[in-house]
Amino acid sequence: MLHCNMDTRRVMNSQWDLDDLLADLHHARRRADLGRLAFVAYCDVRRWARGAGREGLAEQASRIVTESPHQSREEFLAQIDQLIASLEALQTASSGHNHHRHNDDQAAA
Repeated sequence: MLHCNMDTRRVMNSQWDLDDLLADLHHARRRADLGRLAFVAYCDVRRWARGAGREGLAEQASRIVTESPHQSREEFLAQIDQLIASLEALQTASSGHNHHRHNDDQAAA
């Protein structure tokens, strides 16, 4: 029972971290802050993705910075937009999974 609760807390914290990452990316994207976008993608998204076992996403975030220079500012922003879309897809999937898990836990109690 304790193990189940600890695992649920880890998933919830991971979800909160994902929400924070997306908020940070959206804010920097609206401001067209290329430096902040590169930093968040390379440092924060990559770290979160590795911790969440999402190696493909970690590689995607890493390539945005390591495979530069980009042909244009628009190309860089397009890659950031793809990264944001990937994270939003995970956020949507996680929200649905956590909602079902919460309902299952209440039914079992």
